[in-house]
Amino acid sequence: MKKQQSSGTRSKGSSAKTNPALAELTSIAGVGPARAELLLAAGIKSLEDLLYFFPRRYLDRTFAESTVFRAGIETTLIVTVQTAYLAHGRMSRLVVQTRTMQGEPLSLVFFRGAQYFRRVFVKDATFVVSGKLEFYGGMQMVHPDFEELDSEDAETIHVGRIVPVYPGSEALKKKGLDSRGFRRILHSVLESSVTLPDLLPDGLVKSARVLDRMQSLHAIHFPQNKEELALARHTLKFEELFLFSAHMKQKRDERLREPRMLWPLAPGKSKQFDSLRARLPFQLTTEQDKAILAILKEGTTDHAFAFLLQGDVGSGKTLVALASMLHYTENRVQCAMLAPTEVLARQHFRTFVDLLGLSGVQVDLLISADSKKSKAQVLDRLARGETDIVIGTHSLLEPEVVFESLGLVIIDEQHRFGVEQRESLRRKGKNPDVIGMTATPIPRTLCLTEFADLSLVTLKEKPAGRVPIKTIRLAEDRRPGLYKSIRNHVSNGRQCYIVYPVIEESEKLDVRAATDAYEELRTSIFPDLKVELLHGKMKTEDKDRVFREFRAGRVQILVSTTVIEVGVDVANATIMVIEHADRFGISQLHQLRGRVGRGSEESFCILMAGETTEDGEERLNAIVNSDNGFELAEVDLKIRGPGEILGKRQHGVDGLRIASLLEDRKLVEESFAAANEWTDLPPGALEFIKNRFSSAEQSLS
Repeated sequence: MKKQQSSGTRSKGSSAKTNPALAELTSIAGVGPARAELLLAAGIKSLEDLLYFFPRRYLDRTFAESTVFRAGIETTLIVTVQTAYLAHGRMSRLVVQTRTMQGEPLSLVFFRGAQYFRRVFVKDATFVVSGKLEFYGGMQMVHPDFEELDSEDAETIHVGRIVPVYPGSEALKKKGLDSRGFRRILHSVLESSVTLPDLLPDGLVKSARVLDRMQSLHAIHFPQNKEELALARHTLKFEELFLFSAHMKQKRDERLREPRMLWPLAPGKSKQFDSLRARLPFQLTTEQDKAILAILKEGTTDHAFAFLLQGDVGSGKTLVALASMLHYTENRVQCAMLAPTEVLARQHFRTFVDLLGLSGVQVDLLISADSKKSKAQVLDRLARGETDIVIGTHSLLEPEVVFESLGLVIIDEQHRFGVEQRESLRRKGKNPDVIGMTATPIPRTLCLTEFADLSLVTLKEKPAGRVPIKTIRLAEDRRPGLYKSIRNHVSNGRQCYIVYPVIEESEKLDVRAATDAYEELRTSIFPDLKVELLHGKMKTEDKDRVFREFRAGRVQILVSTTVIEVGVDVANATIMVIEHADRFGISQLHQLRGRVGRGSEESFCILMAGETTEDGEERLNAIVNSDNGFELAEVDLKIRGPGEILGKRQHGVDGLRIASLLEDRKLVEESFAAANEWTDLPPGALEFIKNRFSSAEQSLS
């Protein structure tokens, strides 16, 4: 036996050397090597991880003031064992006869583990039992949760209180690490002398009216009542959001401490932009002017900046981006714009070339479809510094792309790019300034958490002269009238989009494919009109040809997928038909609607949809009733949650284990305000931030 113990000790020591987490876990009372391995499998690597392994829900097993003894109710009772016997019949079972504190007879019935339970429920022993009361020849509970009371004031952890239920896999449960197992371990730890240093400044704990750290951890696992549980949850959510905001503030401060490698912009106006502005057929909005001023003011400082420029559909973000670029190019600093699709990149390129005319600003386009010769020429001009502005897709991230003096990076639809992709473009410059742009308005709560280290610039005002788009929902029986309206508008010189959610017929989706619809529209519905098809799987030259023809007005009806969702700007297009509209998200519907109404003509967005889900109805009603992207973003957040809106993860910000960006929106703002006020953090807070939020790199810095 001694040899076996010695062997086990060596094995444990060996494992601890190769995995320090095992050593820390096995130092916890009640955790041996086998259980430590199970904890590691559950993602728990330290005592701190264990204490922050929060319950997923709670069972209210507190004693009622007046116990109701009636079949069909869930209740918790104190009982004393009278006798136990095996009953045979259709199913063998152990029956434990007890009496409640009120003297009522109650049978506890166990169909499994009879031998074990017979040893547990001995005569005159007192137990707390929890379960559903049933009547079967008398009152009984089948397989109740239970805990023995050594004395009347003995503390229970499984019954007689608000009981935590922990997340876990079936594999862990089979090996004894179920909720009961976690409760035993955590109760042992919390009742010991173990302590963790506070993470919030003392003054903040008092001013925010929250518990201290160990109080909140004890109460989150073993609350005395619902009020204490609510306060513990509030405290730990606040702590989590406060430390995350401190993390984002650190990143922002680090960027501000990093000096520019290029000279700051010369203060004052840009002659190139003033010249462009004089040629524009419209006036900039007040918000566009303010956005340009805010960006350029930062450009004259001695540190690199990072902005998030967000605006509703048609608010003029692209012009703000170009205005900013012209100030850089005038200072002999190169600019790069990264776009998620070729269609959008080409759209920006054409817009810039058209607006700049013969200004002398060299604008280049770099996409994967370029010929080797064309790409080589662009790469050469970039390296020599001859290119002032380059617009491209992921091709800009390739190693062979080298800049002479990249000082401004603009990332359009920035939430579509991963952190590493954005960073790879920044590293090609000399600590360049960054502007992330998004046409999908992001609710303030998400901006605070996802983009807290960026300066936010928002455009809500739309250019003068824009006519509101009329949004109408139609059912299938209205289709003949719809086609008649399309024909009338097209005959008056206007153009139309018809958008489908998929390219080819799918057995999984009861939707009509764009390719099939195109053939029918071209041959049967509008044989006398020019109808073309555009989707992402087409060859680049074919996509370019179709879109060029549509822009020129030679294509009257464009059947498309969501490849046109963002950035496409054809002022003459006044009708947007969205087929199977209930299959699209709110932001997609709003973006697609924004492809019309780009000029001064009355425009329409037609949502074709039959019966749909509750969420589908909510999305469609929101789009019909509002054209405000910021209001719609709030509805989208409510329906889908943060992860899908931001396009990265389904659970929102990495590192948030208890706080919810959807449910705790007021707390998000309070904690971020506190982080800006309380800058001196306790020593343990910095290590906690490093461990918890090291992967939460959501910004562009």
